[in-house]
Amino acid sequence: MELETVKPTEAQQKARRSRNLAIALALGAFVVLVYVTSLVKLGSSVFIRPM
Repeated sequence: MELETVKPTEAQQKARRSRNLAIALALGAFVVLVYVTSLVKLGSSVFIRPM
């Protein structure tokens, strides 16, 4: 039994790549925002503490 698959057109593939890139950038920006916010809330003493 052979499965029929749908092949996306070039325009659909380009749109998917663009959408994936936008999602990746938004996720990266969110991670940076959470990291910076955590550092600001904890203050500069977080870098001085003993390991």
